[in-house]
Amino acid sequence: MGELLTTSIPSLPEPRRGKVREVYDLGQHLLIVATDRLSAFDVVMANGIPGKGVILNQMSAFWFAKFAGLCPHHVISTNDEKVAEAIGVRLPALAGRCTLARKAKPLAIECVARGYLAGSLYKEYRKLGGGVHELDLPEGLLDSDRLPEPIFTPATKAQTGHDENISFETMCKLIDPGLASKLRELTLAIYGRAA
Repeated sequence: MGELLTTSIPSLPEPRRGKVREVYDLGQHLLIVATDRLSAFDVVMANGIPGKGVILNQMSAFWFAKFAGLCPHHVISTNDEKVAEAIGVRLPALAGRCTLARKAKPLAIECVARGYLAGSLYKEYRKLGGGVHELDLPEGLLDSDRLPEPIFTPATKAQTGHDENISFETMCKLIDPGLASKLRELTLAIYGRAA
């Protein structure tokens, strides 16, 4: 099995290409294809990992199904038969990689729940000497220490370049504060059930 880095569906216009996924506009719905591209720290690598897109799509389908009762989502189906019916052709290279989805207006916010002080949060914690944004974190924490309780750390969702961590207060200036509160509540509820 070779790696699938880009897709082309003859009957459809060129997709919008993200870091890892490609999105085809089907009119009423979207077709989201998970490729084998590899992205780390907002950089797309030259080589992919064969089969990664299939695994990524199946993992996403699992979690969307698991939390469907808690949070509505865009997924209609990941079934290859339904995908083939929607695009009018069966393409073996796309098997297991596709999500047929409802159109929705995306938010330029990434909702992140953290139970551990790691990654960019740890870097900010060290740089600022403790509290990050309006979060009051205990002093003396080390990289990857468990936090007293899960926290919500939103970020901007950049189309290109790096996502940027922001405070909840900043998030409330970018989107409706009521929606921001609901997103924080849902993010922490999902984390709590999955952790």
